Amino acid sequence: MSAEAIYCFDTATVRFAIHPEGGVRVVAEISEDPLRDFFGADGGGESLVQAYARNAELINPLAIERHIASGGRPVLLESADFELLHDVC
Repeated sequence: MSAEAIYCFDTATVRFAIHPEGGVRVVAEISEDPLRDFFGADGGGESLVQAYARNAELINPLAIERHIASGGRPVLLESADFELLHDVC
């Protein structure tokens, strides 16, 4: 699975596209808060994109799951989406 990501200043999110092997391209966003609170981002936009990239193996499956559950509508992941994950780690 490959992915690409950019920081979106106007929405304070990292927007990323996931290209699952044999699957349909999924575009999702993750807000700054979980990237800072759970994934170690500590700077500006580049830090947020790097935090996503370092943790894509945890973030992408949730984004795909939410994308499917929403009927293909855009997905925005927030801190609440990762609280259970954080409690397990």
